Amino acid sequence: MEISKAVFIKSSPDYKVCPEPDLPEFAFIGRSNVGKSSLINMLTGRKKLAKISGTPGKTQLINHFLINDTWYLVDLPGYGFAKKSKKIREQWEKMIFEYVGFRENLKTTFILIDSRIPPQQIDLELINWFGSKGLPFVLVFTKTDKISNKRLQENLDTYRETLMAEWEELPLSIISSATTGKGREELLGVIAEMGKKSD
Repeated sequence: MEISKAVFIKSSPDYKVCPEPDLPEFAFIGRSNVGKSSLINMLTGRKKLAKISGTPGKTQLINHFLINDTWYLVDLPGYGFAKKSKKIREQWEKMIFEYVGFRENLKTTFILIDSRIPPQQIDLELINWFGSKGLPFVLVFTKTDKISNKRLQENLDTYRETLMAEWEELPLSIISSATTGKGREELLGVIAEMGKKSD
């Protein structure tokens, strides 16, 4: 798949006011500072499509980007360590869970995981929540260029072992780097394949 056009459409505080659900959507979610905006920019080939911030929790709304006039890429608010009040964090969580649970044209959600650190409880809870709801998702391990191959493999093995305690079959996972472009073809391949599938 080639991306020839990527346009920001709107930011929404609630799934009910998102763009009309008439095109396939693919959402990206992850802990604050996991590298979500950088990955989106790498994927689309636009350096400034999604705003990158050194401050965790910069993305606070559901951001829709129209790709090739045929599908939406959706940037969801980061969760976890943002320096925000508990009330705001709870509002974010409600926004996220309602969007992924009720958005009828959402084909899959890419859950971004920082490959440099061991499994985090907040990530595992999100993964298991998706599983309990039967919602489609793909794990994307980010920042793999910032870690040795040996350490990366150790962390991936730990993740697999941890997930196998809850899952009969491991979810699909992609190794990525926004810096080197690693994982781009795999991500676009999943989007192309799932975009073909009818509801």
